[in-house]
Amino acid sequence: MPAPHHLLIPYAASRAPGAQEALKGLALPHLDRLLARLSTADASPGEETSLTPPHERALAQALGLGTEDGLIPWAAWHRLQQGQPTGHPTGQTPDESAWAFITPCQWQVTTDHITLHDPAHLGLDEAASRELLAIVAPWFAEDGITLHYDQPTRWLASSPLFATLATASLERVQGRDVRAWMPNAREARTLHRLQSEMQMLLYTHPFNDARGAQGLPAVNSFWVHGTGALPAGLTAPAQPPQVADALRAPALREDWRAWASAWATLDAGPLADLLRQAEQGQPVRLTLSGEHSAQTFHTAPLGLVQRIQRFLRPQRFMDVREQL
Repeated sequence: MPAPHHLLIPYAASRAPGAQEALKGLALPHLDRLLARLSTADASPGEETSLTPPHERALAQALGLGTEDGLIPWAAWHRLQQGQPTGHPTGQTPDESAWAFITPCQWQVTTDHITLHDPAHLGLDEAASRELLAIVAPWFAEDGITLHYDQPTRWLASSPLFATLATASLERVQGRDVRAWMPNAREARTLHRLQSEMQMLLYTHPFNDARGAQGLPAVNSFWVHGTGALPAGLTAPAQPPQVADALRAPALREDWRAWASAWATLDAGPLADLLRQAEQGQPVRLTLSGEHSAQTFHTAPLGLVQRIQRFLRPQRFMDVREQL
């Protein structure tokens, strides 16, 4: 039997009042018809305070990366997908092949909050990002952390420090007080010191002076995420899940009108396609994820009692969303 087509939808539900209101008048006919055909495969319960969001945990499980909170090796996986060496599992120990993402960002410090603003609002292009990387890289190198350019708002870092250091996903902390999401103080002493040093270094640095003259926000800190090393003997699945990301951005900025519009687009596109495959007898999987939990559904044979129950009370999204 062919591998099932797997569609994963992050931020499918939110307990925010605005999201609840937006869903009241939203029709998702293809999703409801799909859920009526599918059986529950597994649930991934969690808390909004977990370092790893449920959709990342569900994706990591499907990819074979492990699901330890805050230690899903997304940076090492990204290196592997780019065809770059990760150092493991070809002889080195996990300590020697641990990677992390480093995101330059702006922290807004007030008397009772330290808020991390969306890095996309920094307006960093490749040239500015590489200039900043050259400024800070020697400081990281002194602590055995090697930085590599990846994209304007994300660098790669290698160091044994990242092998066992659990870190919060950037999506968890964006727009929130960073203090609740900082890595364990004892295990992350080096990073805490580096963050303090970067704030002092960049506070009056000509790099930020030039940005200020252009009306751009200052870059005064960084966030570490995606830490860990790839599991030994990792074999990527032949057909990894398709991640439908349209709900992510409006959910993170709490634009629930845009979120509802994105839901309608998903229903008319990827969900309609998945429904068509299911109706043609092809195996499919669907994972819906909120900020707390994720739920996976799949095509599976139903017994007589189950078919009767499904006919009398078909599974619908308005019921499922309460569990996410």
